[in-house]
Parts: sequence; structure tokens; C-alpha cells
Amino acid sequence: MTRVRAVWEHPAFQRELARLEELERDRPFCRHGIQHLQDTARIMRILNLEQGLGFSREVVYATALLHDVGKAGQYAGGEPHEVAGERLAREILESAPPDTRFAPDDVDQMCLAIRGHRRLRPDASQLERLLFQADKASRACFACPAEVRAACTWPDSKKNLAPLI
Repeated sequence: MTRVRAVWEHPAFQRELARLEELERDRPFCRHGIQHLQDTARIMRILNLEQGLGFSREVVYATALLHDVGKAGQYAGGEPHEVAGERLAREILESAPPDTRFAPDDVDQMCLAIRGHRRLRPDASQLERLLFQADKASRACFACPAEVRAACTWPDSKKNLAPLI
């Protein structure tokens, strides 16, 4: 997974991940660090295989790794993280070393999925739907302690209130 490693090692990705970890250090629920990113990737991979969608493992994992890359910017400046994330993801993907770049069509699909992962559009692409599903399924709201769940600002309609078994 050479291309996924290039995303992981990209200085902009590492910078934004570190910023996000610092900004969420005292957050009691739903952090957006590497655990969430990997959970999202693994669920995406499973759903991709189960649904026979045919996305490559690298497209799935890189999209999941990048989907919240704009979150620190949202906390710091208010720009929606899906908007900042799309811009940062494109920057990261297009500035990777030439031998680790995704095809331009893959980059476009990945960026579209990142842009649409919070609010599913009626005409969402398959990758967008896959990311949306996996991102929500990765949240274990059903296991969140009651006092933490009470502080959550998500409406119950957005919460994952049942385990995936």
C-alpha cells in the first residue's frame, strides 16, 4: 500500500493530524484521530467487498485516512471540515511523489467523497456513500457512557445506537 503510506507520511497530513490531536485532547467523545480513521477504513473495506463495489484497497484506505483532514481547520477557523478536507486532500494527493500518486480520476472521486461524507447528497457517488456509511458506523455511540452521551450534540438520528454484528 505504497500510495496510502505516502498519504500517511505527507507533511501536511502529519501536521493536520497533530493539530487535531492537540485540539481534541480534552474532548470526551468521538475524537477524530488515527483510531477513528482506521476504523472507518476497515469498515469501508468490508462494505466495499460485501457490496462488490470494486474500489481498490488503496483508494478505500487513503480516502478514509483523509476524510477528516480538515477537522482542525474547522475547530480553529470555522470552515466546514468537509470543505477544508477536500482542499487539503487534493493538495496531499497531488503533491505526493510521482511514483505514489493516484490516477487523476481516483483523486477526483476521493475528494468528492470527502466533500460529501457529512451530508449524503441524493446523487452521491458510490465512494461517497461508502465513506458516509463507514464514518457513521465507526462511531460506537451505543457504548458511550451515559454522562458523555448526554453532552453529545449529535441528534439521535445521526448516532450509531446499535452495534454492527
